[in-house]
Amino acid sequence: MERARRLAYRGIVKRLVNETKRHRNVESSSSHIVPSRYVSSVSTFLHRRESTAYPGGFGRHQLQQTRSISVDALKPSDTFPRRHNSATPEEQTQMANYCGFDSLNTLIDSTVPKSIRLDSMKFSKFDGGLTESQMIEHMSDLATKNKVFKSFIGMGYYNTHVPPVILRNIMENPAWYTQYTPYQAEISQGRLESLLNFQTVITDLTGLPMSNASLLDEGTAAAEAMAMCNNIQKGKKKTFVIASNCHPQTIDVCKTRADGFDLIIVTADLKDVDYSSGDVCGVLVQYPGTEGEVLDYGELKNAHANGVKVVMATDLLALTMLKPPGEFGADIVVGSAQRFGVPMGYGGPHAAFLATSQEYKRMMPGRIIGVSVDSSGKQALRMAMQTREQHIRRDKATSNICTAQALLANMTAMYAVYHGPEGLKSMAQRVHGLAGVFALGLKKLGTAEVQDLPFFDTVKIKCSDATAIVDAASKKEINLRLVDSNTITAAFDETTTLDDVDKLFEVFASVKPVQFTAESLAPEVHNSIPSSLTRESPYLTHPIFNMYHTEHELLRYIHKLQSKDLSLCHSMIPLGSCTMKLNATTEMMPVTWPSFTNMHPFAPVEQAQGYQEMFTNLGELLCTITGFDSFSLQPNAGAAGEYAGLMVIRAYHMSRGDHHRNVCIIPVSAHGTNPASAAMCGMKIVAVGTDAKGNINIEELRKAAEANKDNLAALMVTYPSTHGVYEEGIDEICNIIHENGGQVYMDGANMNAQVGLTSPGFIGADVCHLNLHKTFCIPHGGGGPGMGPIGVKQHLAPFLPSHPVVSVNSSFPLIGLSAFLC
Repeated sequence: MERARRLAYRGIVKRLVNETKRHRNVESSSSHIVPSRYVSSVSTFLHRRESTAYPGGFGRHQLQQTRSISVDALKPSDTFPRRHNSATPEEQTQMANYCGFDSLNTLIDSTVPKSIRLDSMKFSKFDGGLTESQMIEHMSDLATKNKVFKSFIGMGYYNTHVPPVILRNIMENPAWYTQYTPYQAEISQGRLESLLNFQTVITDLTGLPMSNASLLDEGTAAAEAMAMCNNIQKGKKKTFVIASNCHPQTIDVCKTRADGFDLIIVTADLKDVDYSSGDVCGVLVQYPGTEGEVLDYGELKNAHANGVKVVMATDLLALTMLKPPGEFGADIVVGSAQRFGVPMGYGGPHAAFLATSQEYKRMMPGRIIGVSVDSSGKQALRMAMQTREQHIRRDKATSNICTAQALLANMTAMYAVYHGPEGLKSMAQRVHGLAGVFALGLKKLGTAEVQDLPFFDTVKIKCSDATAIVDAASKKEINLRLVDSNTITAAFDETTTLDDVDKLFEVFASVKPVQFTAESLAPEVHNSIPSSLTRESPYLTHPIFNMYHTEHELLRYIHKLQSKDLSLCHSMIPLGSCTMKLNATTEMMPVTWPSFTNMHPFAPVEQAQGYQEMFTNLGELLCTITGFDSFSLQPNAGAAGEYAGLMVIRAYHMSRGDHHRNVCIIPVSAHGTNPASAAMCGMKIVAVGTDAKGNINIEELRKAAEANKDNLAALMVTYPSTHGVYEEGIDEICNIIHENGGQVYMDGANMNAQVGLTSPGFIGADVCHLNLHKTFCIPHGGGGPGMGPIGVKQHLAPFLPSHPVVSVNSSFPLIGLSAFLC
């Protein structure tokens, strides 16, 4: 290996020397003009004009220079390509010449099959593109259409103060948001340490010894925990119980996932559950419940006595005061870390978590950061476990997830480092105290009934006309959660003030005068959490959480970690599996604007018209780019997009009575998540091989399709292929699948190579997911966030995902796919 490196190095040096000599020879023989990407659009020309004879009896030729101003010279100069596409036309031609072609167009013509080439592409909106200043103006206009009310909705989403030192130095810092997934430990020690901090936060607060380095959202984490229960029981117990006090979006995601595993979901009050049937693999409970109640789950011993695994969804801030799930004997704990310094952002992205015992570590989804030693024997960090094992185990993998929410997990970790255990506990006590003041005030008002159960931050209220109260609150720019016609909940958070509580008193008092203030009631309020449920065990005792509590200290720590890593601030990252690009600052700026960040995902749609317009615009643009008829923006990662696309195909077949269509053909060259996703959808995988050039063996595929034509559900194909080739027979492959009753799922991982040249819909695919973090502008964030929206042809549009809380336009939709809304 070392000899190969030396030979390669000598070759590079020799070539650079020769190039330098060649350029010197050119410069000495003729003037050398350096090509520039800044080409003037002012045309200059010289002409001779002969003047009339002067009295002195002589004539002369006068040389005069004149200029004409082109229209292009009058257009804005802050165009996107000029600042962000670094290769000039001349340089592009040179590169094409190096590859043996006279131009870039000739190279494309020789590479992309003529049968799938598009003649042109035109957008109905933004066809000319926007300059950077126009883009900021457009986003500012959308922001004004969002109306951010004070949110008391809760349901797993809370307002939070993002510490400015974290906002500026992590969320808005390209040294953190452009990093690649830390597969190469030697250039990733900084973010690996931060992710290890995240894992420590989770294990300390949940009371379980193992945590992954984040998952996509709370609903997905609960569904992954359900799959773990199924795997632990080796698929022999086919019922999964969900407590009725879980968040509705979590219940729906689990129901969707259960279909692929042939699991039966039973939603019930825990006291009515009988575990003795012997068919229950697991039970999911919420702590605190979605309506705020804090229950004693000691009775879960009955579940364990019958061999049932216990999954507990929880809240990190509450766990600074509440008895940790591990002390109840929970086997798996899931939740969202959003309220630890990550804005709501109309639903995400946020870092979810999953913690469990050492016994089940091999069944955990996601990545785990571990402490190891380097080649010189020094302590170092690396990804100790990860489910990119899909590339090895394929359909036998524990999960199809191959990403995380690394950027948001890092923000959460730094939030915990900044506040420390005492700061977090003080915050929790303040939130609980404000909720207590509100509950006491309602009792004094006598206009509503407060539930008697203990609560942490969410107060449940019974009243005669809940809708009228919610409407009255809305007039004061306050959002409450309407549970039913007689029930409201109000969830308090880090940003709530005494003034906010006084405004709530006014809402509930109606025309009745309020004779007290929140401040005057405070001395009467006591901790409502019973001693049996009060946390006694310590947490966040590691020095890292007790050192950096001032801004300058945390700033130095953040930069210390960042200096250990390679990001796009330093160089390009030539990894094909995730196309790495330096996100334009213009694209990133609106991400942290309050009109976008502070919107609760379940706020009334009329308050989120800026978001709705953005979604509509994006959907229409993606439809044009891909050649599809409809898009769902709900999948929050590529793997989630794969799963969603296959579930749409499954739902389509079932709607036609073809319940038996469950065979999915997948080339052996496919991305490892493909067979893992198909297995999660309950499909039977039939692998087809490749020819001598590594392309799909079309004859083998034809035979497989014909042999399974009665049961064929889908083909999963990546285009261009995983080794970067535009296979000539792709249109024929699509026809073969369609002729045998199947649908074509195209993996959009390599969509970069299609945009503007061809499209999945034009090629013949029925559904395709896009990795927006690869093809478009979402930052990679050191391993997330990502987004995997799916596009479909018209016949599949009625089966796109829905949402249990916010209405989504689908006729026969999948129930919830993720906690995301779009």
